Amino acid sequence: MSAIKHVLKPREKDIGEFSVRRALPFMQQRSIGPWIFFDHFGPVSFKPGEGINVRPHPHINLATVTYLFEGEIYHRDTLGNAMAIHPGAINLMVAGKGIAHSERTRDELRETGYDLHGLQLWHALPEEFEEVEPAFYHTAAEDIPSVKLDGVTIRVMMGSAFGVTSPVKTFSPNLYLEADMEDGAEFHVPESEELGIYVVKGEAEVDGENAPINAMTVLNPTAKKIKAKGETRLAIIGGAPLGRRHLWWNFVSSRKERIEQAKEDWKNGVFGDVVGDSDERIPLPD
Repeated sequence: MSAIKHVLKPREKDIGEFSVRRALPFMQQRSIGPWIFFDHFGPVSFKPGEGINVRPHPHINLATVTYLFEGEIYHRDTLGNAMAIHPGAINLMVAGKGIAHSERTRDELRETGYDLHGLQLWHALPEEFEEVEPAFYHTAAEDIPSVKLDGVTIRVMMGSAFGVTSPVKTFSPNLYLEADMEDGAEFHVPESEELGIYVVKGEAEVDGENAPINAMTVLNPTAKKIKAKGETRLAIIGGAPLGRRHLWWNFVSSRKERIEQAKEDWKNGVFGDVVGDSDERIPLPD
């Protein structure tokens, strides 16, 4: 059996000031473990006067992870959290029964211009946790455990692998790693029910099969080793699948009727206001 099940080439999605590469979901691969959404943005250089303006928008029954390689995003939400997200840190927003947030560029950065590069991932919540109270958890870069192998540095952002466990909260068997690899370095594929790798720099091979840059390479259970071709940086996501989820706009749920309710709640202001942001919101799509 091949080590690679699918190679998913992301679709470009315009979100206003720049575009993102959307690597999940796809028709042939709706999720990888609990992960149901994967966006790669940048690297992009903003000139003075430019930046991001993602207006307040809602989520339910999922958790988002924002991770930066470079730059900064300023997060605000309906719980009153306001924080600058910086490279290397993990920022987990648990939507649960409902939260709204915005993602902006601070005025100081907008004046000077800056570079931005990162990932945003969503994972579904198990049914028993779909309606938990919303929350925002920040884990500093220095608190993320790392493991050094021969020519490879692995950071375990969520879950457990290579003998270490991340302090970031999880709700189900869930894995999110980052690997920085020297040319020719290799390591064993971590144990997980489902796995995908996304190369953001360089190129990789899985048991001799190509895993290209800017693509989600979904692995078969037979996959054994990941090897770098040139200096390489990649993300690994995986875990145990949670069963079918319905995805519409920013809403994810195991129940279609819950998404219909979320639509009405956003129309009617039930999510509340993003503290410290403007009254302007992203309207419900047609």
